[in-house]
Amino acid sequence: MIRKFFPLDKNYLLEEAQFGLEEALLTQLFEKVKLHYQRIHNPLGLDDSFSRQIRNFETQNFKPLDSFYQNLGAVYRYKYGDNQLEFAWDGRDHQEIYRNEWTSTFEQWTNDFCKHELFLQAVLDLTVFLPENRHTDLAESRMNHFILKHFEVKFHKSRGIVQMKVA
Repeated sequence: MIRKFFPLDKNYLLEEAQFGLEEALLTQLFEKVKLHYQRIHNPLGLDDSFSRQIRNFETQNFKPLDSFYQNLGAVYRYKYGDNQLEFAWDGRDHQEIYRNEWTSTFEQWTNDFCKHELFLQAVLDLTVFLPENRHTDLAESRMNHFILKHFEVKFHKSRGIVQMKVA
């Protein structure tokens, strides 16, 4: 599904590459969040029921994280995407170049996000604790807050991505 987040959001090859990597990157994000959470809250590796629940949880449904992933992809296209194809002098096709660059950037951004407790809790709320907490609005708002704070952009339903100045 193609959704325009800003007027020049027309790099469809980049968007297609991002959508193709969604499941793999969200799986990576989830595993990274579990690892960071355990390092912070259970550094001794004690085996209690709460830690075991987080450690053993495996999800096949990343639907609750779709919005966050799409928003990050849109921010990437807004900040770094170009509508004009460049010459690829190394023989790779544009899809491969976009996949590699997006994967690298996504990993860097999520590493930065995982340093924040609220982000870790928001991801766990949307995955491990979702059956208990059906209201995802609060967790999604926390994740969008990280996008606003980190990239100084805000999402409006009617205007798309808008550059903001964060104090």
